[in-house]
Parts: sequence; structure tokens; C-alpha cells
Amino acid sequence: MEAIYVRRLTRKLEGRPRPRHVAIMLDGNRRWARGAGHDDVREGYRVGGAKVTDFLQWCAAADIQHVTLWMLSDDNLHRPADELGPLLEIIEETVQRVCATEEAWEVSVIGALDLLPGDTARVLKEAASRTTGRGGLTVDVAVGYGGRREIVDAVRSAFDRHISEGGDPRDLAADFDLEHITDNLYSPAGHDTDFIIRTSGEQRLSGFLLWQSAYAEVHFVDVLWPAFRQIDLLRALRSYADRDRRYGR
Repeated sequence: MEAIYVRRLTRKLEGRPRPRHVAIMLDGNRRWARGAGHDDVREGYRVGGAKVTDFLQWCAAADIQHVTLWMLSDDNLHRPADELGPLLEIIEETVQRVCATEEAWEVSVIGALDLLPGDTARVLKEAASRTTGRGGLTVDVAVGYGGRREIVDAVRSAFDRHISEGGDPRDLAADFDLEHITDNLYSPAGHDTDFIIRTSGEQRLSGFLLWQSAYAEVHFVDVLWPAFRQIDLLRALRSYADRDRRYGR
């Protein structure tokens, strides 16, 4: 029955507006693990990590061009070492698995990578580098990511670049404008996002893509991330197609 419903929803979406850039907050892994009876909540992250490949395949099939996956916030880096270490290992395994496929995905890892353990940052960067030039679906994996931190880093990068080119920082300060932030965000693939999905029923963005989400449509779904299905994505895309986007006008 599920396969029939997937085909039906897919047909209904044909020719309708769809987002170019979908960003998703992969929330609810620990609650799923507890609800499934696991004593070790890491099992939720493992199952959630395995779901990522499926999700990207669903997005590619739906003609989405750009996906951002929020796997770990900068706030999460303050968790106890015995909790954070295994979580980082699962993220490393997930990114390596995504990058090892033969799918036409070009992956970048975004966030404050300097805050991550050195080995983790190296593993993530090396995995993503293997997808350079593949084309197809653009995938940004946000690890150690915070929206406020990204804006601060973008301002810092704009000034660093200006000064390295011999410019006077006072001149940049006088002329500083929106594009100076936009052009220095973490992702090299693009700026504004069209559609943000948050799983688990929580109804807040928690600083996700704070700059890029100014005019994004938002969809909250009660499903915990490890239980997320293709049907849930298609329903979200149907919700997006039904909206009248006015970009604040």
C-alpha cells in the first residue's frame, strides 16, 4: 500500500512548484531509540544515520537540487565526552557512507569545523573531497553548525579577505552590506533555502540557517527522524506546493 501511495503522491506533484533547496533538521533520534526499547540511545543515531542515504535518494527522485542536513549543532559539542564521542563516530560513518556511493551527489561539510576534534574534521573533509566534481544533487552536511556562529564567521571572513587583498578595514566597514555576509557563508553551493523540514514534532528552528531562511517555508512533522519515510517527504513537498510564496511582499 505504501508503494501505491508514493506513486500517487508523486503523480500529484508533477508540474507543481517544488523547492530548489530543501534543508532538514534530523531530530528525534534519542526519543526513537527509547520508544523502540533500546537501552543505548546511540541506536537511534545509527538508524537515523542509515536513513540519510534513503532521504537523499528520495530528494534526487523528486528533482530537488540542493539538500542541507543538520546533523550536529555547535551547542551539541558541549555534551559529555562519553556521549559526544560515539555520536561523532556515527556522523563520520554516515558521511563516509554517503560519499562512498556511486550516486551523483556532491557533498560539502559545513559548520565550525575548527571546533570539532581534529580527527573528525579530517575524516569528514576527506570523505567529502571524494565527491568533488560529481555534479548532480548538492549536499551540505552541517556538523558543529550554528546559525549565529555562521553569521559571525561570515563577517570575520569578509574582513579577512578584504585585508588580505590590501584593503583598509575602515573602507569595508563603511560599505558593508548584505552581500558581504551572503558571499561568505559556510556553503559554497548557494544561499537562500526554499523549504525547511523539522522532524520530531518540535516547532522551532533553533538557529538553523538563520541567514538563509529569511523567506523559507517551514514544515514541522511529528515523525521522529529514524521513522521518516518517503511518504513524509512527499507530503511535505505537497504542503510546499500548496503555499503562496510572497517573499515578504
